[in-house]
Formats: sequence, structure tokens, C-alpha cells
Amino acid sequence: MSCLVREAEEEAGLGIDPRDVEFVHALHQLPGPGRRPRLQLVFRARAWTGVPEVREPDKCLGWRWFDPAALPERVVPYTREAIAHVRAGRPYAEGGWE
Repeated sequence: MSCLVREAEEEAGLGIDPRDVEFVHALHQLPGPGRRPRLQLVFRARAWTGVPEVREPDKCLGWRWFDPAALPERVVPYTREAIAHVRAGRPYAEGGWE
């Protein structure tokens, strides 16, 4: 949890108390032939302080809020997939292992 709190501050200028964070999903992926497996862990912050700001412009163009049912076209594929699983109430999913 300390990594999540540190990264939220470093990358977005947000202060998060670890007690306000909950685990919501794990996405275990094999992103393609010859690629290494990945485990994406997704957490939900119920509260935070600050206003999101771009602190790493080489990695992030901006912060915006979107309705999870109407995400923009340009969203990282595993992020889109994880959001769909969270919305469906599934705490774990696998992809690319077929």
C-alpha cells in the first residue's frame, strides 16, 4: 500500500491515507506470444486530498474523470479490461492464456 500512496503523490499530487484504499481486482495476463506474464493489481481510493495534476508529462498527458460505462477510445487495453471486471464485481480475471 505504501507504493500506491507514494506513486499517487509523485505522479498526480494526491494525498491518500492507506486506510482509504481497498483492493478491487487482479488481472493476470499473458499479453502476447513470447511476452512475459503480468499481474495488474487494481485498487480504489475512497478519499484523497489535492487536485490531480500532471507531474510526469513524459508519461501522462492529463487527468480527467470518465464515466466507466463510456470510456474514451484511447484507453490502455488492460485498464479497460480491469474496469469492466470491477464493474461486474469480479475480483480476479485472466487474459491471453488460451
